[in-house]
Amino acid sequence: MPSSISHTVFLSIGSNIGDKLQNCKDAIENLAHSKGIRLIKASSFYETEPWGEIDQDWFINCVIEIETELDASALLALIQNIEKGLGRNRVKKGGPRSIDFDIIFFNGETIKTENLIIPHPLLHKRRFVLMPLSEIAPDFIHPVLKKSAADLLMQVDDNKKVGRCKN
Repeated sequence: MPSSISHTVFLSIGSNIGDKLQNCKDAIENLAHSKGIRLIKASSFYETEPWGEIDQDWFINCVIEIETELDASALLALIQNIEKGLGRNRVKKGGPRSIDFDIIFFNGETIKTENLIIPHPLLHKRRFVLMPLSEIAPDFIHPVLKKSAADLLMQVDDNKKVGRCKN
């Protein structure tokens, strides 16, 4: 449900099926052209080793910062609709996907519902999220852990390969 209050939100975006880079660009473009959304910053794109379900192709990942008048549940519905429109098929949790959005921060709020947990409960363990997040918002403070994105990246215990794309 839209409100007149503007929220600062960080989203992680990833793809490991098809034209992964173009899928991520299309996801950002679709979101940026949605009513009530304003794109503030986008990180570089990173090629990343799979995290979790290992037997799948590498990902292209990035993080974006947006401002929105949507509340968290309305934003979740919007990004799930964009995922579906871009061919996302939720067959297996953690499995390959054409596009994936995760809400990693919504202002400095903590939200826990049946369908949504913010901050994302695994973001501080994932180099593929922390590297692009630190690129665009190194000083953003995790509302639960009380550490900056840059500090979380320095302390992460994740040896998965993450490298900036050359395109």
